[in-house]
Amino acid sequence: MSIIAWAREAACRGAEAALFYPADPSERKEDRVEREALAKRICAGCAVREECLQAALERHESYGIWGGLNEVERRALTRA
Repeated sequence: MSIIAWAREAACRGAEAALFYPADPSERKEDRVEREALAKRICAGCAVREECLQAALERHESYGIWGGLNEVERRALTRA
């Protein structure tokens, strides 16, 4: 399935992008944790979560929540 095809079915479609990406480099840790938790809740019920994560891994996405994982979690997954 192409990225455009699965993205149409994504639970995050229409959600504010700032929820999935750091809006400000000086974002406080507490704010980041809260923002990421909200984004991950959306991902948890997403029908195309696996496709999203796979696309992020293939493109080596450096930022944001993709498939329910942040950049640190995706890096750890690829190292395992």
